[in-house]
Amino acid sequence: MIVNGDRREFVLGLLASSLAACGPTRSETERAAAPMPTSDEPATPEPEPELGPDDAIARRVAELEALYGAGERGWVVLAEPPFVVVGDGSLEQVESHARGTVRWAVEKLEAAYFERAPSELITIWLFETTESYERHALELFGERPDTPYGYYSGSDRALVMNIGTGGGTLVHEIVHPYMATNFPACPTWFNEGLASLYEQSAERDGEIIGLTNWRLAGLQAAIRANDLPTFRELCESGEGFYTADRGSNYAQARYLCHWLQEQSLLHRYYREFSTQGHVEDPTGYATLVALVGPDMDDFRARWEAFVIGLRFPADDR
Repeated sequence: MIVNGDRREFVLGLLASSLAACGPTRSETERAAAPMPTSDEPATPEPEPELGPDDAIARRVAELEALYGAGERGWVVLAEPPFVVVGDGSLEQVESHARGTVRWAVEKLEAAYFERAPSELITIWLFETTESYERHALELFGERPDTPYGYYSGSDRALVMNIGTGGGTLVHEIVHPYMATNFPACPTWFNEGLASLYEQSAERDGEIIGLTNWRLAGLQAAIRANDLPTFRELCESGEGFYTADRGSNYAQARYLCHWLQEQSLLHRYYREFSTQGHVEDPTGYATLVALVGPDMDDFRARWEAFVIGLRFPADDR
């Protein structure tokens, strides 16, 4: 889920330094003979060297360590490229989230989809309890979260997580800053559908895959009640995706991606849609039709039968 808020900039303190004079280096006569400036314009300052990704991460870690690692908070701050991770759990807990979930998701998502790391440095905030998550989201970003699990705020350059609910939402939210950099024209339904796919994830032949999850039961009920939009309507929903029957939209988008995954078409869909397809097909519907066949009524029937046949937990099948 993507949430926008007011941008807050953390500013590093700059230490001013002065040079102590060690005695004259040239005579008064030499100084008098030196040419005087002929222009009233100030000298152009030397440009500051541009920070590389590792330098920016190191600076951010040092900044956050000074703000939140010391004193009563004692939060753990870790570099986990391309992110910085801050957590209020123990060192072992935060390291497990960072070195395990974040590192694994980054490696697998980059291999499957994304050529470039997020263009802005994102901080991942991990809170171990619901109380801590809600209190610190309000304190740090000025808004109470509208989800109990976690969210991504592009304007705050932050992923804010109630990590006590599990790591699935963390993987979901990691997709969003990658998508913002690699496919900024991505429509909402596919952005959220792909992210939701990895709420429950694992590996198959070394690649990340989505498994069935808690969204399945509601989707199966909506299918049986004939209460889902067409795929054209889903693809064209725009920001209405979040307001018009939001729960069903997330589930339908997720399990459309799940079907594409199981047919070995998901990577192809992303590649074709994100490179050229979106120029003439901004919603992704025409790209979908080209992959699944022109008879969308037939595809809808096949997809619904596929979804009804799924089980969660999968071991119950």
